[in-house]
Amino acid sequence: MDSVIDPLLLGIVEGITEFLPVSSTGHLLIAEHWLGRRSDVFNVVIQAGAILAVVLIYRQRLWQLATGLGEPANRDYAGKLTVAFLITAALGFTATRMGFKLPDSVTPVAWALIAGGVWMLVAEWFASRQPDRTEVTWTVAVLVGLAQVVAAVFPGTSRSAATIFVALLAGTSNRAAATEFAFLVGIPTMFAASGYELLKAFKAHDVHEDWTALGIAFVVSLVTAFAAVRWLLGYIRTHRFTPFAIYRIVVGIALLVALPAGV
Repeated sequence: MDSVIDPLLLGIVEGITEFLPVSSTGHLLIAEHWLGRRSDVFNVVIQAGAILAVVLIYRQRLWQLATGLGEPANRDYAGKLTVAFLITAALGFTATRMGFKLPDSVTPVAWALIAGGVWMLVAEWFASRQPDRTEVTWTVAVLVGLAQVVAAVFPGTSRSAATIFVALLAGTSNRAAATEFAFLVGIPTMFAASGYELLKAFKAHDVHEDWTALGIAFVVSLVTAFAAVRWLLGYIRTHRFTPFAIYRIVVGIALLVALPAGV
């Protein structure tokens, strides 16, 4: 039964947290602390399920951009997505080649959750005092690309939180517009990261998976991510991100209190 329940739970955790500003990497690490460590292949494949959900949700917008490059507005937006992605890819690849590896302990994640929660509260306060702007500038694109690298280096930061709030502070003060850009640039970024990890594992002949469990987690991640993102896009039209910030701080403090030092 554990062979079904564990991947089911991990798929739910990944699907819910991948695009909410609470850190999927951090939550997976926390979940695997109790459910058992999974391979990098397992984690990147179920992440791909969550990314596919966002592709389905934004399919019309993606089609509009792909088929409307003759229009200056679409070409400009696609160019900014490309710049943000290339910055992330270049710096992320450099970090990987330098031997960077995510930590296996929960304590750094707990501190990152707390720091990220405080950052979100401060950023939301400043963003709320700016005029409502939906435009994504080139400055926003560059900073979003850099924010994705920071989120990849520090588990618990949350890619979505880092990118959304950087966009809000850098000039795209409309929550829906900032979220859309952050999610769209996350699609090629995370597909590329997932593909790279899979290629690396297959080239090293380091793939020993329970494919049934992996399939269950992938499907569950896809379905739950679809529901979570659809809910979030409706929620942010009339609500702030404050509850997510408070949640991060509470969970981070709880982990520091509950777990022995260094775990």
